[in-house]
Amino acid sequence: MSAGFSVVQIEARGLPLTPESLASLPPFTSITFNAEESSEQKGKPEVAKTGLGSSAAMTTAVVAALLQYLGVVNLPLELNSPLQGSQVPKELDVVHIIAQTAHCIAQGKVGSGFDVSSAVYGSQRYIRFSPGLLSSAQDAVQGMSVEKVIGDVLKANWDHERTKFSLPPMMTLLLGEPGTGGSSTPSMVGAVKKWQQSDPQSSLETWKKLSEANSALEMHLNTLSQLSETNYDDYRIAINRCSMLTSEKWTEGAVESNQIEVVKALLGARDAMLVIRSNMRKMGEAAGIPIEPESQTQLLDTTMNMEGVLLAGVPGAGGFDAVFAVTLGSSNSNVIKVWSSLNVLALLVTEDPHGVYLESNDPRATEITGAVSSIHI
Repeated sequence: MSAGFSVVQIEARGLPLTPESLASLPPFTSITFNAEESSEQKGKPEVAKTGLGSSAAMTTAVVAALLQYLGVVNLPLELNSPLQGSQVPKELDVVHIIAQTAHCIAQGKVGSGFDVSSAVYGSQRYIRFSPGLLSSAQDAVQGMSVEKVIGDVLKANWDHERTKFSLPPMMTLLLGEPGTGGSSTPSMVGAVKKWQQSDPQSSLETWKKLSEANSALEMHLNTLSQLSETNYDDYRIAINRCSMLTSEKWTEGAVESNQIEVVKALLGARDAMLVIRSNMRKMGEAAGIPIEPESQTQLLDTTMNMEGVLLAGVPGAGGFDAVFAVTLGSSNSNVIKVWSSLNVLALLVTEDPHGVYLESNDPRATEITGAVSSIHI
């Protein structure tokens, strides 16, 4: 269900903008269509873009379900731990290749590919494949047979890279939907590329600073994961204390050396996120687009100044899409309340290191599977 559509449904029922209200909506609720006589959008679905990769997730789910139904792949069942390295079934590689191909054809361009890869394999550090791999797939719209396209992409040398990565323990990723409709990713990306061409020196400098800050954030989060493995008790104590304090007070509660190291890594991650946001704003200003609009800046600053919030930002291409926050311990409940008071809906989705797999505990699955089994493809 679209996040923006969910906001409309919740407000129509007079419910507060909370995850509980979202969970109470009937499954598979039909979307509404624009009925305004004067609107050019009359008769079109009222689905707001969120910038959270929902189209990639849907594409991946449909591709995986069809391949499983047709016997092409044998997907893993629900798992207690994420699959990594040699544990990843080869079937997931097939799902990934076909889902990437389908998504790129639907979008009319080769995007980052990260959203599809995440949907297939779960949380990861990702480097995109060479765009030329999908040249034959892009030719499909010119009349090439589907069999030829699929054969070519399956045989191609996919050179993307993915590395194990997930949030450290006792941290929660929150996603919020402001309900403002979202921005057009292609037009925003186009504006950034135009700026890069017109001012290569300045853009290269900004990109370098952004890349360095991204790497610093990754390093600090990996350090926190390592500290949790080295001495979990001190890690747990430090996280619990920081979850009840604003960031400027985090150093006050740290006593043991291990706890001090945890706090240093937390503050390092926070500082890296502030640099990322600063350079994203600079990029938007130079390109003439609202990557982090003023309204989002106010919301993110408010969020980052709350007790137990490690960082907050805008995902994807930015704009008026959704926002995210990473919280410590149980402080996410307070963020949810504040977001609700600011007309921001905290979504039910969370960070997941598992990727695509077959669900067995959803009571709706029997009804759906029963209906699908009567369809002959």
